[in-house]
Amino acid sequence: MTTNRIAQVYPDLPVSLTEDGSGRPVLVLHGGGGPATVAGLAARLAGSAHSIAPVHPGWDGTPRPDWLTGVDDLAVAYLHLLQDDELNDVLVIGSSLGGRIATEMAIRDTAGLITGLVLINAVGADIEGEEVTDFFALDPRAQAEHSWHDPDRFYVDPATLPAAELARRQANMATMRLLTDGGRMTDPKLLPRLGRVRQPALVIWGESDRVVTPAYGAAYAKAFPQGRFEPIPEAGHLPHLERPEVTAELIEAELRRTGTPPVLAG
Repeated sequence: MTTNRIAQVYPDLPVSLTEDGSGRPVLVLHGGGGPATVAGLAARLAGSAHSIAPVHPGWDGTPRPDWLTGVDDLAVAYLHLLQDDELNDVLVIGSSLGGRIATEMAIRDTAGLITGLVLINAVGADIEGEEVTDFFALDPRAQAEHSWHDPDRFYVDPATLPAAELARRQANMATMRLLTDGGRMTDPKLLPRLGRVRQPALVIWGESDRVVTPAYGAAYAKAFPQGRFEPIPEAGHLPHLERPEVTAELIEAELRRTGTPPVLAG
């Protein structure tokens, strides 16, 4: 049964969570587009796991304390959330910016709570020769052209949106710009640290992505000691929306393949 709750991670940091299912914990981290972009994936995974989908502070009108100004702040907060809820053997899934948060969590996970990573067209690493597109510099049509395999299917003219929805999207983008130091999607410190990540890392990539290219994704996966790259054809930056079945099946297989085996009663 789907439940919504507020986790009080710190006295001034409530985090809104949607939870469903049972079994191994799966933390699903959305990207700049907000929680709606991963809601379908989180619901699908609830059929075989305990799905936990937070709303990043500052998205969709949720409170963000003044001190929370970077991706590293979010990564530490989510690790503390896992500790508070006494969760372990966690598979962390991150889309785009959420993938960067997931990676930062794994680097800092000295308690060994995380036992697997799934990065979906993640940003974060500086890859030589593969620049991340400045999404904020693109007009809405160009954003669609860069993000989708089939932009005509997914493009929404901002002029057709209700005022409240347009304001929500603009506020989400403003929060993302703040947390990424003005829209910087990569951190030069990240790539050298990936060699310290011991968890298996499945890197899923929509082949038509022009925000972060498949070559970027392949190099990202190669930087992990246990990295594996899985391209998805006919999908762009959000393959879990354009090819939801294929993406979910890859993640479900990773859910079964990784993690701590159950202890059998003897």
